[in-house]
Amino acid sequence: MAEKPGGTEITELAALKALAQPRRQQILQHLTLHGRATSAILARALALNTGATSYHLRELARYGFVEDAAAEEPGGRRARWWRAVPGDRRFPPRSRQSPEVRVVMDELNRHAYAADLALFERLQRDRGESGGELGEWADAFPYSRGSIRLTLPELRTFFEEFIALMNRYKRPDADIPPGSRTVHTRLLAFPAPLRSPANDDADDNRRETDAS
Repeated sequence: MAEKPGGTEITELAALKALAQPRRQQILQHLTLHGRATSAILARALALNTGATSYHLRELARYGFVEDAAAEEPGGRRARWWRAVPGDRRFPPRSRQSPEVRVVMDELNRHAYAADLALFERLQRDRGESGGELGEWADAFPYSRGSIRLTLPELRTFFEEFIALMNRYKRPDADIPPGSRTVHTRLLAFPAPLRSPANDDADDNRRETDAS
């Protein structure tokens, strides 16, 4: 799947199924968080056997989600290393999803949301334990919640501007400065339920943004 301006839309059902498998999502999260790894490293981290992690890695590689990251271990022993393939991957909007794709997307999203929440809660616990392994990064939890009135085209533009902002800070590994850490970002935006015209008038100028 070659990267395209505006992202690469994943439409193949088999690729979506490969990505939706819970263990494969765990593998991708581990590679994203900790960097390249072998099937043995992943097996120990995820409480699997190396046969299972090797199989899942091959399936992810088939659709371009992971790739070889050749490395040689100390002592002359060779192992196959893997890395997550970065990219702006998009999914078909719900209006263009077939019934089969909708089932897979619902499963993918359910596992992804649960994994994001579990990771955030773990880091919050680490932060609460005198900073834990986070050290000075324990203060680095920017948070914002708010609501704005947008048209559908404006919401699409808002999303593309968010992606553009992310891309501004992406750099090749060789250009990453000392002291950098992987920072997870998640954008969740969704329309509020329809309200009566009276409530719309009352809240027309209301804007709320909390940040910490």
